[in-house]
Amino acid sequence: MTRPSLLVLSFSPIASDARVLKQVRLFAERYDVTTCGYGPAPEGVVRHLQVPDDAVYWRKDTLALLTFRHRAVLARNAAVAAARPLLAGLTFDVVLADDVDAVPLALDVAPRLASGRAAVHADLHEYAPAQNEELLRWRLFVAPYVRWLLRRYVTQAASVTTVAPGIAEAYRREYGLDAGVVVNAAPYAEREPGPVHSPVRLVHSGAGLANRFLDHLVDAAERTSLDCTLDLFLVRNDPAYVDDLRARTAGSARVTVHDPVPYAELGDTLAAYDLGIYVLPEVNRNNAMALPNKIFDFVQARLGLVLGPNAEMARLVREHGLGAVASANTAEALAAALDAVTSDDVARWKAASHAAARALSAEEQSGAWARAVDAIAAAPR
Repeated sequence: MTRPSLLVLSFSPIASDARVLKQVRLFAERYDVTTCGYGPAPEGVVRHLQVPDDAVYWRKDTLALLTFRHRAVLARNAAVAAARPLLAGLTFDVVLADDVDAVPLALDVAPRLASGRAAVHADLHEYAPAQNEELLRWRLFVAPYVRWLLRRYVTQAASVTTVAPGIAEAYRREYGLDAGVVVNAAPYAEREPGPVHSPVRLVHSGAGLANRFLDHLVDAAERTSLDCTLDLFLVRNDPAYVDDLRARTAGSARVTVHDPVPYAELGDTLAAYDLGIYVLPEVNRNNAMALPNKIFDFVQARLGLVLGPNAEMARLVREHGLGAVASANTAEALAAALDAVTSDDVARWKAASHAAARALSAEEQSGAWARAVDAIAAAPR
């Protein structure tokens, strides 16, 4: 029996993009999956169409952007222009487009359904209209283009998902998109909670970017009365910023900045710690509604969590009893939350992560993708 064909289109290095890899693995068992994106082919696909690294998707024609000629901005996008000939002549039953920028091209290569919609599922990884709204130039010139993409193209997709309930509600309220939710959950890991260490071992892993405010974590670890250490495993997204953090903490008895570890090794690395920590100042609405993948990495590592008060993160922590929520996204508030932590708290929170690990795993949380893509594949044309 012929299997349906699925294109996973993502302007990211798919083989190392945790969210997109979960999609590939989910569907490769039942679909002939083609991927189109940067970098080498991920495992399990029947074909990979590699977009050149120098065809950067986020670069936009400045003059067209400043003069609000949005069609020209899209037409001149290097990633779209590079991917289009790679896809020429190919047909697919369903296209799964990752993030707003990929949706227009997905609509071009997907068949139309009898409903009039395109056979496209759009997975939106952020609340795109507000992703960098703290920057004036972004609010004035990029945000209108993103809103145009949403209204002109994403509304044509047969279905939509996003990463958190608050973001889904914002898309529903502002754009009429009936978005399902697939959180950035990590695959389930079969492990037991480790012992509580003395000093308590704090950890953070993720992007090394100034707008992640990692200095707050360093300051909190240095000033808290909790006997602790902090290890930061940082991707060198902004090498100068990471180097500055490394230089700043070079003489610290508590804080160490490490190179990142491969995602396949991340769970075992994190499992050697006690508490995952993170604050994300709400400088834009996207941050305010964020539910990052690192939260779920911490859970699968069976760590307790000490996080900032962003609504979605706080809800998850409180719903499952996973840890403590700081009163604000500041170094002072994070330090105060750590001051109150006891060894018994850490042991209880690690046990709570263990109890919630199955429910908060990618295997349990990815159902909305499967239902949406299967429904498109089965829809009349």
